[in-house]
Amino acid sequence: MILWVGLTGNAAAAGGELPPLVYDIGVSLFAASILAILFVKIKIPSIAAFLLAGILVGPVGFGLITEPDNIDTIAELGFLLLLFMIGLEIDIRKTFKSGRMIVISGILQYPLSVLFGFAFVKLLVWGGLTVTLTGPFDALYFGIFIAGSSTLLVINLFQQNYELDTEPGRIALGILVFQDIWAIIVIVIQPNFQSPEVLPIFISIAGIIVLSAISYGLAKHLVVHAFRWLSKEPQLVFVGAIGWCFSIVFIGSSLDYLGSMVFDFPTPLSVGSGMSALIAGMTIATLPYSREIVGKVGVVRDFFIILFFVGLGMSIPPVTDFSVIKIAVVLAFIALLTRQLIFFPLFYFTGGDQRHSQVASIRLAQISEFGLVIAYLGAQKGHLSVEFSSAIIFAFVITALLTQPLYRHAYKIHARMAPWLQRLGFREPSAQGDEREGTYDIVLLGFHRVASSLLHEIAINRPEILPRVLVIDFNVQLHPAIRKTGVTVRYGDLSNEETLLHAGISNAKIIIATIPDDILRGTSNLKLVQTVKRLNTEAIVIANAENPATAREIYSSGADYVYMGRVSTARALDELVGQALEGALQDFRKEQEEVHGHHHDRKEILS
Repeated sequence: MILWVGLTGNAAAAGGELPPLVYDIGVSLFAASILAILFVKIKIPSIAAFLLAGILVGPVGFGLITEPDNIDTIAELGFLLLLFMIGLEIDIRKTFKSGRMIVISGILQYPLSVLFGFAFVKLLVWGGLTVTLTGPFDALYFGIFIAGSSTLLVINLFQQNYELDTEPGRIALGILVFQDIWAIIVIVIQPNFQSPEVLPIFISIAGIIVLSAISYGLAKHLVVHAFRWLSKEPQLVFVGAIGWCFSIVFIGSSLDYLGSMVFDFPTPLSVGSGMSALIAGMTIATLPYSREIVGKVGVVRDFFIILFFVGLGMSIPPVTDFSVIKIAVVLAFIALLTRQLIFFPLFYFTGGDQRHSQVASIRLAQISEFGLVIAYLGAQKGHLSVEFSSAIIFAFVITALLTQPLYRHAYKIHARMAPWLQRLGFREPSAQGDEREGTYDIVLLGFHRVASSLLHEIAINRPEILPRVLVIDFNVQLHPAIRKTGVTVRYGDLSNEETLLHAGISNAKIIIATIPDDILRGTSNLKLVQTVKRLNTEAIVIANAENPATAREIYSSGADYVYMGRVSTARALDELVGQALEGALQDFRKEQEEVHGHHHDRKEILS
């Protein structure tokens, strides 16, 4: 901090003083970058670093930024652009095509969680156990804060671990999108919490619909052409996206002003700048250029996030009352409890299996950054006390710190809880889910990307053996689709030797393990080969490895063939390079398409 102040002082002496807002943003980014480097090194989420940076540079800390208007400007700018980025990631059409389990759970999870939190606070107050949460909206906001999970933290971890297309990843992603939609609904009606009359709420929703219609119409008939021109100059795509964001913000502000002129109560349309930014992002998300826009705008996403969370940290007052920490701890604990009492049963009873439902619930354990946005707006409207607003931020930090260890150990936590869940009636599907018995030509251990493609090739080239193919996999969501291909499918934990034995692996001729070690849980390709060889010494065993050293170990354990996905891909690419150098790539492509068909025509169970 001293170094930064000294540098800015020298700069001011050499070339004049920096504008106050530029200076304050510079101090914010400097502090955030230093703390983020430290936090990433010790494996603490960077959002916690941004909040701490705000505390340190703000009035509570070193007082490097003390101008309230600048603090509000930083937070408001970050707030607008953060919501714009969230809107870019929401495609409502895809959300409602994500399957029965996700849709039903997504619709019910948020309101049930809000009700649970509301009832919890009311019971505490009625029981005389607390006098802290006695504000008129405290119980409602408590429920809202525990209902959402952090899109930024969860999706980032799934992407880092290459698990976004696993079953827990798909569950988490689908639920997060629904949570964001519910949060949007909360923001729409939030201005009317103090006077929950039907007319203002109806007009607020009408305002949102009007702005959405205007935004969608402009996006479809005007903006799509503008981005077609801008795409020729990639550096202008970002400028166009931000320009679009603030265009809709200005239109939304005009609607608010128009509403205040027409009706007796203030700004009845209640579109608000944040909602306008969100709508701007959502309408762009439906355009053909959406992925390109997200890619370009995503480059500066972290800048927007930093501004919002640093500004939020600056707004935290000094903690002089222990009740703030007490509320934060209670809020964090009830958020974790809600995942087990609301999330998990919903996932399970709408069609999820025990393990995947539990793992997804554990990994959604943190409080949402959207909850911080709602708290930010609630504090502005006078709904929340200073103490409760501060407690929400501390609770977010607590759950954010827990996110990484909970993610890493989710399967181990489930393994310890599984016996208790069985006793409570949350049973796993029977491993004997298909009654056909006999000798199998092929057994696929697990069903993921490679297995999906392999099953498609078998169906094309050797359809007669499909009735003699067995798939053993945990993901019951895929079982009906797999059965439709004519193969046998059984529910089973690949790490359990008894499961493999009872599934019929001892009768197999060829056993194939296609799932890489970074996705397998509780076992590995090496362990699978060792187990399979004990159960069936005659079978031909094919496994996969991620590096040559692992391949040697798997061979020494008895595998008949070990393939490495990246090597196979590289060999295929090398052939393509050779064809391209000889000028024969197009002829080679036509030949391959005549023999194997077009890639986009493949009817695979997993995309």
